[in-house]
Amino acid sequence: MTILIRIKRLVISRRVVFTEKADLEMAADLLTPEMVYEAILNAPAIFRVLRSRNPKTGKAEKLYVIKGMTFDGLEIYTKGKIMKKEGADVFYVFISSKKSTDI
Repeated sequence: MTILIRIKRLVISRRVVFTEKADLEMAADLLTPEMVYEAILNAPAIFRVLRSRNPKTGKAEKLYVIKGMTFDGLEIYTKGKIMKKEGADVFYVFISSKKSTDI
């Protein structure tokens, strides 16, 4: 199973956590969680994979950049990672979610 399919399945099952930063960016662009979900579900591919270090643990992690369109044609940029929460549950955590600026 590809990472994008895994992320889309997490979105469909609403196993999603928005960070405070993502909430602020969404509010600034007048985006709803449902709009972000639509854009991820419509995304044809992962746009970019970034290698990063978790600021709290220092461990290496992958951040996935996804650009997709809502059903109304609005392009949304989302950046996040897959992580485990409470043992076995896997959540996709949004680091960033905003209107794409490079259309």
